[in-house]
Amino acid sequence: MPVTPKPLLIATRNPSKLREFKELLKEVDLPFVSLLDFPQAQVGEEVGETFEEIAACKARDAHQATGLLSLADDSGLEIDALGGAPGIHSHRFLGDGVTDDERNCHILRQMAGLPMQERTARFRCSLAIAVSAGEVYTVSGACEGLIADEPRGANGFGYDPLFLLPDLGKTMAELTSEEKNRLSHRGRAASAAIPLIRSPRSTR
Repeated sequence: MPVTPKPLLIATRNPSKLREFKELLKEVDLPFVSLLDFPQAQVGEEVGETFEEIAACKARDAHQATGLLSLADDSGLEIDALGGAPGIHSHRFLGDGVTDDERNCHILRQMAGLPMQERTARFRCSLAIAVSAGEVYTVSGACEGLIADEPRGANGFGYDPLFLLPDLGKTMAELTSEEKNRLSHRGRAASAAIPLIRSPRSTR
């Protein structure tokens, strides 16, 4: 009988992020599970000063908790006019319990009146793949854009409604799934991660 491959663990409890990664990584031809399938798994506090360090910490914790090949991401929005904020604090910007809409409104208030040429920003994403506690690989992707003067679109989450792609004249939240997967920071990082997932030990 053929051996069923072990699943790839996506180290998230966010259903939207899980769906996105399933689409981005469909080429790897593995079953997917997430931390939603391991409610007792203890993945510790996010530790690190960079997206890469935080992603590696999460992937290592997820592997140790489940024994599975584990992929974790850390991503965020860097706004030049705000000194790079929210950066690595994007997920908890303004504190726990704050909604995406509240964060976006705060950013718009901070940037009120700024001309478009001063509204430059980028999304960054680092992915980490943990083969073992001591064997973790990272890749990164980025997407340059501008902060729109109002939220637009309903297809994304987080800061997507604010992030304008000037060449398309659309925010990330106005893109189709196919467009977003091709252009986004997470899509670019996922493309770089696919060879590592397929053969994680051959890339030393």
